[in-house]
Amino acid sequence: MTQSLPTAFTERMRTLMQDEYDAFAASYEQPLFHGLRVNPLKIARERFLALTPFPVEPVAWCANGFRYQEGMRPGKHPYHSAGLYYLQEPSAMSAAECLEAQPGETILDLCAAPGGKSTQLAAALLGEGLLIANEIHPVRARILSENLERCGVPNAVVTNETPERLMERFPQFFDRILVDAPCSGEGMFRKLPEAIDEWSPNKVLECHRMQIDILDAAAAMLKPGGTLVYSTCTFAPLENEQSMAIFLERHPEFSIIPLPHPEHFSSGHPEWATPVSDELAQTARLWPHLLSGEGHYLAKLHKSADADQPAEVPKKRKEKRAKSAPAGRKEAIAAWRSFAADALPHLSHHLGDDRAFLLFGEQLFYSPAPELDWDGIKVLRVGLHLGTVKKNRLEPSHALALALSAQEAARVADFTAEDPDLLRYLKGEALSREGSNGWTLITVNGFSLGWGKHVDGQLKNHYPKGLRWL
Repeated sequence: MTQSLPTAFTERMRTLMQDEYDAFAASYEQPLFHGLRVNPLKIARERFLALTPFPVEPVAWCANGFRYQEGMRPGKHPYHSAGLYYLQEPSAMSAAECLEAQPGETILDLCAAPGGKSTQLAAALLGEGLLIANEIHPVRARILSENLERCGVPNAVVTNETPERLMERFPQFFDRILVDAPCSGEGMFRKLPEAIDEWSPNKVLECHRMQIDILDAAAAMLKPGGTLVYSTCTFAPLENEQSMAIFLERHPEFSIIPLPHPEHFSSGHPEWATPVSDELAQTARLWPHLLSGEGHYLAKLHKSADADQPAEVPKKRKEKRAKSAPAGRKEAIAAWRSFAADALPHLSHHLGDDRAFLLFGEQLFYSPAPELDWDGIKVLRVGLHLGTVKKNRLEPSHALALALSAQEAARVADFTAEDPDLLRYLKGEALSREGSNGWTLITVNGFSLGWGKHVDGQLKNHYPKGLRWL
């Protein structure tokens, strides 16, 4: 690492770490650790290990997590475009893993972009239940939505809201909430040197204040008996133990749950917070000089089962909204059914609830929570995007292709990862290929990648322009 660390940062860390400081400082001169997380919505861990073209080593605290070597480029492989894995720094895999989401639950990822933790939570849900992934910044929210799409997630809603707005709509609604809080980014100095330029003691203070507000909103949205995980990628006690100490003081209905992997994670430091609470020793710090990853902080909390119940429940969809533009909606559903009967005769997704079809202009979605009212909430993605309805015909979406298996499609054009025609497809070129006419699922070694359309011996390319390889 060539860029100098801020003096105020190094002085504080020297004071806090004392005899350990030299080992901590030396970690900045070590090579970066690169990681990827296998997506079980697409591929089983064992099959990935048999198929991967680059060597990997397991990450101890994440069952589907692996490190790969410097110089490998898994992001430039067709398997990445097919959503078989998500590139993620190893320590960053810890937070969603500790939340322990279960299929069928209702989960909130409150500060979700760019999507690493959301895709990890979605994988744990296995397509069952509801994931709301929220990001306050519009550009980052779009990136979040794209990553959920690439990973083939059918049951996620992406919102672009403040925590306070969500709190008003969803009091005590979620089984589990992840707050990967905005922070000063000290733990990422080695990976993202630009974070050094953006750092200051004032930023640490500003992030701390923001974290308290976000945690208050999360507390209000969690069901009694629910689980909250708080994480940061900073070393600052003000943003870690101190934020937790203030939260516990303000919310006595919460208690800390001890974290797993004590052989890898270090204890939190109660003495670094005011008031001092021995409970903070059950939080965890991930130090870059003690494990193969960057710097993180974790706290897992339980909300008492007898906490006060909400005065209101989340709003249900109004009947008049469900019936708005009934002819257009009915025609859109009919267009979908016609498309599915031809192109997806073996569809295993349960898309039989007419209430769950939501039409926004020409865009047809299938919602994982049709009973919820999204009026007044900024929503980028309200479930699985099925496609665009034009003249009573449905043009399938890229999101739909990535959510499908090859076995569900009537027509499949499969390529090996090394086939030159696959590269041509990813670049947006049409291909000469025999096959029956109609929408065709393009796959790489059997894994869905996108759409093509067979027309008289030619496979027309429908890979999205914004995703095409250069």
